[in-house]
Parts: sequence; structure tokens; C-alpha cells
Amino acid sequence: MKQQEHPEREAGLTFRRMTLDDIPSVMEVEQDAFSLPWTEEAFQNEMTMNHFAHYMVMEYEGQLIGYAGMWTIVEEAHITNVALLGDYRGRKWGERLLDELMKTAAFMGMERMTLEVRVSNEVARNLYVKKGFAPAGIRKGYYSDNQEDALIMWAELDAYRAQAQEEGSEDIS
Repeated sequence: MKQQEHPEREAGLTFRRMTLDDIPSVMEVEQDAFSLPWTEEAFQNEMTMNHFAHYMVMEYEGQLIGYAGMWTIVEEAHITNVALLGDYRGRKWGERLLDELMKTAAFMGMERMTLEVRVSNEVARNLYVKKGFAPAGIRKGYYSDNQEDALIMWAELDAYRAQAQEEGSEDIS
């Protein structure tokens, strides 16, 4: 992988396909990042029973510090989760994780990508806009913990397709 804007801050940063052995570490990230964390069983089901699901992990100097996942259906990718341990936020590494997921989706032949994000999550919303996502609607009462609405966002993957072809990308299928 090419190192982009801040190579000195990205040394030791790697991406690879998630395995079942990663689930305990992924659960630490999940519980740190979300008020409604997924269960271990949910991740096991995603990885063993859902042929649409593709997950990657991000490691820093060998430690799993983040993960991202998506479902791929026809030519569309739906982001399920993007999460990073709190100690590693604020370094633009969440942006690198999202970049890697988008590039992988493009490499797999996806044309566009969608997601839902809490309307109150301005940090994530700003990141998604920066990466080319645009608001496309609202899912009323989407989050079960507080009935908060979700903003639906979409992005085209054309720029990532060219980048994936130029650099190559990890196949996480």
C-alpha cells in the first residue's frame, strides 16, 4: 500500500482480511466505539453465514486497533461498521480505514457505496462528506437505544476504482 499524506504517522499501519480469531480484539474496538455494540455471535454469523459480508482489520505495529465491514450486493457496497479504538482517533487513521474499505469495494467491482450514520454524529458525518458521501435521506427512529434518526449517505467509487487498479488492493472477500 502506498503511504499517503502523513507517512511518519502511518509507519506500522497495516490492513488485512478479518478472521474468526480476530473477533475478541474486534469486540474490544466495538465496545469502545459504539453505544449499541454488536455481539461476538453477530460477527461470527457475518463471517461464516453471510456471503455478502466482507470485513477487514487495521493493525498498528501488530495490534488490532480498528476494523471495517461492508455488504456487497450486485454493484453496491453497504458499510456495516467502521470503528477505531479511542486511543487512535484524531490521527486521521479512521480516514485511512475508510479509504481502504472504499478502495477494496471498488477493486471488487462495486460502483457506489452507502451507509447510515447517527444524525448527531458530526465527526463521522464530516468524514463521510470529505470522502465523497452525500446525504440521501433519513431513516426515522433507526437506532434502538434512543430512537435517533439515521442519515443515509451515498458515494460513487469511480476515483477509488482507478486507485485500486493502480495500487492493487487486499481482497477481503
